Amino acid sequence: MESRALGSSGLHVSPIGLGTMAWGRDVEAATARRLLESFVAGGGNLVDTAPAYSAGAAEKIIGSAIARGLPRDELVIATKAGFVVRDGRRVIDTSRGALLDDLEGSLRRLNTNYIDLWQIHAWGEAPLEETLAAADSAVQRGLVRYVGVSNFVGWQTATAATWQEALPGRVHLSSVQVEYSLLARRAEVEVVGAAKYHGLGILAWSSLGRGALTGKYRFGKMPTDSRAASPHFSWFLEPYLQPRSAAIVDAVAHAAQGLGLTPTQVALLWARDAPQVASALVGPRTLDQLDEILEVDGKRLVAPIVSALDDISGGQNALRSATKS
Repeated sequence: MESRALGSSGLHVSPIGLGTMAWGRDVEAATARRLLESFVAGGGNLVDTAPAYSAGAAEKIIGSAIARGLPRDELVIATKAGFVVRDGRRVIDTSRGALLDDLEGSLRRLNTNYIDLWQIHAWGEAPLEETLAAADSAVQRGLVRYVGVSNFVGWQTATAATWQEALPGRVHLSSVQVEYSLLARRAEVEVVGAAKYHGLGILAWSSLGRGALTGKYRFGKMPTDSRAASPHFSWFLEPYLQPRSAAIVDAVAHAAQGLGLTPTQVALLWARDAPQVASALVGPRTLDQLDEILEVDGKRLVAPIVSALDDISGGQNALRSATKS
């Protein structure tokens, strides 16, 4: 699998990243370790996780794999800070103390002495300069190598990047992680442009439309082992099981049939190769799903298919058009 520079930074990541949100809850530890090992064997290196994923269990699984012999230098570990679950409630705390506490916990669970990419998980109420000073400190101490943000809208992304660029000695941001797929193109309005201007690579989470673009929910189907049938993930899928989404999913399925690919592969290729995307994040729960994903290596969608999918999902991508010209 090829690698791509993460924005204008020196960090290189695989164009497909392995998401771990379900690890430790819907994906058992043994299966998750096999997924990780197979992903690395298939040429992938970017593994995206967070303390909030299954209350730290996802990070522990990665750490366990490293302890069992998975070479640390073959991984680009991207984790986050500032968004945790306390007493059963989701809490955003981007204060310096909270962020550095999160980092300490991540290093311990991941069984590593450094994080390749440390991301501020969400915009918080703490002063931005305090939040970003924590990132500077983490890099200066050798605990973090690159820094990014996650779930920031356009003005937040640009503000954070500009602050870090304002004075020598501050660590420039390398990435912004944002939901991006054929069912979620809002990032094109401002985030993609801000990322391009500031040299940030985009990590596209839920590049398969939270699973809806796989086609498994077409015609009202609801597989019993799917996320939509899960009591803790049904809310996550519900927005993409509406009539507007169905038309896009049908278009992906028809394109896949004509190309000899699966809907999963078509949707992934569209997101993976969109302008400014450094890596498209996926969250397979089985080895068969991972194999299907890895088969896109070396494949690309032809321009007329990309254009048709753009049209039906919201219109032409202005940045893609500008790149062609």
